[in-house]
Amino acid sequence: MSLMVLGTASHSGKSIAVAALCRVLHRRGIPVAPFKSQNMSLNSFVTADGAEIGIAQAVQAFAAGVEPEAGMNPVLLKPKGEGVSQVVLHGKPYRDLPIREYYRETEFLLGEVLGAYRRLEEKYGNIVVEGAGGAAEMNLYDRDIANILLARALRLPILLIGDIERGGIFAQLYGTIRLLPEDIRPLVKGIIVNKFRGDPSLFTPGVRILEEITGVPVLGVIPYADIPLPSEDSLSLGDKRVAEGPVRIAVIRLPHISNFTDFEPLERLAPVDYVDPGRSLSAYDCIIIPGTKNTVEDLEVLQESGAAAEIRRARERGVPVIGICGGFQMLGREIQDRGIEGGHGVYPGLGLLPVVTRFDRYEKTTKQVRFRANPVGPILSGMGEVSGYEIHMGETDRGEAGEAFSAEGGVTDGAVSSDGLVFGTYLHGLFQNEVAVTALLSCLFRGKGLRFEGMAAPGVSAIPVRAGRSGEGDGAAMGGADPYDRLADLFEAHLDMEKILPFFSRTPAS
Repeated sequence: MSLMVLGTASHSGKSIAVAALCRVLHRRGIPVAPFKSQNMSLNSFVTADGAEIGIAQAVQAFAAGVEPEAGMNPVLLKPKGEGVSQVVLHGKPYRDLPIREYYRETEFLLGEVLGAYRRLEEKYGNIVVEGAGGAAEMNLYDRDIANILLARALRLPILLIGDIERGGIFAQLYGTIRLLPEDIRPLVKGIIVNKFRGDPSLFTPGVRILEEITGVPVLGVIPYADIPLPSEDSLSLGDKRVAEGPVRIAVIRLPHISNFTDFEPLERLAPVDYVDPGRSLSAYDCIIIPGTKNTVEDLEVLQESGAAAEIRRARERGVPVIGICGGFQMLGREIQDRGIEGGHGVYPGLGLLPVVTRFDRYEKTTKQVRFRANPVGPILSGMGEVSGYEIHMGETDRGEAGEAFSAEGGVTDGAVSSDGLVFGTYLHGLFQNEVAVTALLSCLFRGKGLRFEGMAAPGVSAIPVRAGRSGEGDGAAMGGADPYDRLADLFEAHLDMEKILPFFSRTPAS
């Protein structure tokens, strides 16, 4: 048995609700797995067997106490700009498609999605399905493989979630239900009002009104909560609130920034600003160039906006500069592109590391990795062993630069300057490792004549992706409660689970 969670709009809280339900069921001994047929996001995760899926589905899988797998997100769209997205199908690059051509593949992709769902259902029995965006996008009904076409094929009970924080909750929920196709509308079995600030009991009259006008029971009013889980997509960048502290970190907000969840653990311990290219970097103690879906195009933005010169000036002042994935490629001497990233050509890099990157094949490296930081300079020397995952096109020749990370068998990653203050790596999730967070912040604090006190702040978790097998596994909470359990506690306290549990079976799949 399974359940579908649809939303009135993007960012209404579908992903969090699915994660919460997965953890609630897992704690009750009910086997469950998450599923999202189509996700559009540049925040992704690599499974143990090298498949790329949306990071939200990895989060939901860990909440369910299971390992992420490709079938949980069979179609991942990674926008490249100008209406073109890379289509990742079953965890592997499929094609770069303009949106018109993508829609021509609706029938094929729906078949692939349904096959993935059936395999997942056979394995786990219970599935919590997440829709995408708003459920009532009427112009898309004939090609909406994430909501309407999927709901029509599966005929699952639907929970509809609305975001009261953004206002218009009555119009959101009533309008969505009324605009759903007539054969889908009866599947809506419950409403969730999400992100309520203040005392939820104050919305009791609103609950009565919603039930009267929609004919659907309101199963819960969920309070707004700041629980440290990775952001699903770039919409979350606008919600970030900068902390206060003695050191400031700048993450360059590239036009095609990807996997900015890499830095969310740092955000909970120090001020992290996402700085648009061209803004001054003179006030920052560390600069990070993040991953990007379009390395060449974003490198040109850095050059033309003056950001490249700003970064080089910061380096001259002794400010640490770190590049992750595409940011690592930008730190080098040049990028040679044979039409894979953009146009054919040679593009000058920032010149802070003597490395050269070549894009000559439409192939993507996706794998989980474990390395030991080489003891070069004040940051890497304090890291020790770290783990994460690689997601990148292109190959980088390190030249005469030192190795930033290494592993058994002569495997290396990244490059580092002789003083250790500039380094690049392909390792996404580096700062999901407590040792990496501690090493960087300790270095920055020492530069201010201060001491970093570590990860003991209540509620702080630097590895929210893997936190969570109800206290087991490699995601211990680093000084705070498991965020998945906190999320489940919140939903159990404010959601009528007794009306939701009958949708699921306690019997494991065969």
